[in-house]
Amino acid sequence: MKKITTLIVLFLTLSVFAQEKLSLEECYTLVDKNYPLAKQNNLLAKQNAFDLEVIKTSKLPKLDFASQATYQSAVIELPISLPDATITPPNKDQYQATVNVNQLIYDGGLTNATLEEKTASLKTGQKQVEVNLYQLKEKVNNLYFSILLLQEKRALLVAKKKELQTTLKEVKAGVKFGTLLPNSDSVLEAELLKIEQQFIELDKDKISNIKSLSQLTGENISTTIILENPEISINLETEISRPELDLFQLQKNQIEASEQLIAKKNSPKLSGFATGGYGNPGLNMLDNSFQTYYMAGLKLNWKVFDWNSTKKQRKSLQVNKEIIDNEQEVFELNTSIELTKHQSEISKISEIIASDKDIISLRQKILETSSSQLKNGVITASAYITELTNLYEAENNLKTHNTQLSYAKANYNTTKGTKN
Repeated sequence: MKKITTLIVLFLTLSVFAQEKLSLEECYTLVDKNYPLAKQNNLLAKQNAFDLEVIKTSKLPKLDFASQATYQSAVIELPISLPDATITPPNKDQYQATVNVNQLIYDGGLTNATLEEKTASLKTGQKQVEVNLYQLKEKVNNLYFSILLLQEKRALLVAKKKELQTTLKEVKAGVKFGTLLPNSDSVLEAELLKIEQQFIELDKDKISNIKSLSQLTGENISTTIILENPEISINLETEISRPELDLFQLQKNQIEASEQLIAKKNSPKLSGFATGGYGNPGLNMLDNSFQTYYMAGLKLNWKVFDWNSTKKQRKSLQVNKEIIDNEQEVFELNTSIELTKHQSEISKISEIIASDKDIISLRQKILETSSSQLKNGVITASAYITELTNLYEAENNLKTHNTQLSYAKANYNTTKGTKN
């Protein structure tokens, strides 16, 4: 029974630790899923579905009902009189009720062109949402690596605290037995208090950044979260694959769909119609009685001349295409400049890291000597703390530069549009 209980506790502990870890890619996914802007994709699709249904109704029969009652000051009368014939003029009060049915038979492809233009507009709108969400990756990178750096600094500070605590025990023993000067332990205790202050500062900064990351990702991230240090590689040979490039192409596709729509607007349109009515008079204006009537036929509309309006609209769309090409050119140039900047930063930090390792190696040897000298009363506790702090700062610099290198690589991949 005890074994089972132990296993359950161990399983729950592991589950908690698993939940307390978060990766950079998971943050990207959470932003794409939970950021308020992500809702627009479904809203755009829903709106487009309604628009398409409205457009498709143009192919369905149209049914209209109309009625009127009028009184007019004059009616048609024959200017002559015929022998042996009396023609009664229409009544001045007249009544009509009609039902009209119109059915589109042929519209030159206008309806289909309108549907295609709306579909192209939907794709462009959804891609714009994707672009806006993608641009949030830079904010995610900034917050993620800021928290990671604070996490790394805290780990180093914990190690420094442990080192001081171990040394403090040995120094207190030396002071007690008179081998070390009095108050040597007080110097170390003061340094430990300074470390506690640094813990407070690091923890407050981490909490602040985690709250910002929580708002960005839409997740309630624990303040005790452990961020994974990502292994990021970069490929200098791959091409830029940002969603903005797809957006530029979709915008041009939408313009082409608009061109097709404009061309179809001047196409001939054939429709059938039928009218049934009841009124006084009917179609026979000389019959002063209520009667039913109907008529049916075909109607052709063809806009032959539009004062070059279509031609000018097409020219305007062509200029719009050129503007999009220019925007793409500017985007690619700015992206190339950013990539060059990131490459330079990566190269610089990599060289600094190499020297950081050499400095740490030397500082470790110096601290080992200082530790031995302190225990033997050769140097003061202050001198030892100075060397311990020097080693801590060197290790802190290495951690900082490693995190900065990962940050620079993540920004490089984000700018280029490749995965980490």
